[in-house]
Amino acid sequence: MTDDVAAARAAAEEKSAFSHAPVAPDATAAYGDHPDQVIDFYAPRGQAGPGGPAPVVLVLHGGAWRAPYDRRHISPFAAFLARRGFAVASAEYRRGGGDDSVAGRWPDTFDDVAAALDALPALVRELLPQADPRRTVLTGHSAGGHLALWSASRHVLPAGSPWHSDSSATLRGVVALAPIADFAVADKLDVCGGAVGQLLGGDEHFAERQPYADPALLLPTGIATTLVQGRTDLEVPQAVAESYADAAAKAGEMVGVTLLEDVGHFPLIDPAADACAVVVEELAQLAW
Repeated sequence: MTDDVAAARAAAEEKSAFSHAPVAPDATAAYGDHPDQVIDFYAPRGQAGPGGPAPVVLVLHGGAWRAPYDRRHISPFAAFLARRGFAVASAEYRRGGGDDSVAGRWPDTFDDVAAALDALPALVRELLPQADPRRTVLTGHSAGGHLALWSASRHVLPAGSPWHSDSSATLRGVVALAPIADFAVADKLDVCGGAVGQLLGGDEHFAERQPYADPALLLPTGIATTLVQGRTDLEVPQAVAESYADAAAKAGEMVGVTLLEDVGHFPLIDPAADACAVVVEELAQLAW
């Protein structure tokens, strides 16, 4: 496939994923005082497994940790999961500056995701009584895939980290979709226009902050983890996911990697794409 053909297909995939109108949640709750510290909740509308309370899927959206990309663009995916029987929580968090030039905020982005995860069980019990917060799976796309993997590793963060928590050990698993899972590889490949370096505050802070933020350095987690990756992904190349899986193996942990042929970056969250059905299957395997 030529570069022009690959780029054209990637553009068509992105257009399709963003063609769906945002889906309003059934409820929204705050987990902090900042306007971005909120979680949208989608009640289950089908049967995802053998019966009983619905499992919870916490969705963390992507967008390179940059401000223009919020949870609205992933709301069709969240609603799609709810129609498949999952109770869905879609968390917002503070991202970069007001334009598209800065990725993330240190430490705010991490503060928010940790706080959202800590608040989730109580909010689920209050707003989704048909759900079981003890059966929670994390998922996220791209930068959100990074945050999902990071959230599941909080119990192995370095001593003294304000984000350390043992609550991650209660998770059923993580399904990370085209995740920015290995910061060294992603930075070398200039993924999302240098987003990793920006998230960590630039070159002067990269080495200092990487051990607190890079999922590839926070292993093993002891939590069931699957990566779903399109082989033709131009945004977050397959090499990033494979490097994370290799790091996990060296740490004595098996991480599943589901590689999808002729699939790029965005079909993983596009309800109109076959790849989205694969994601549902991976979530169901861990949730039940």
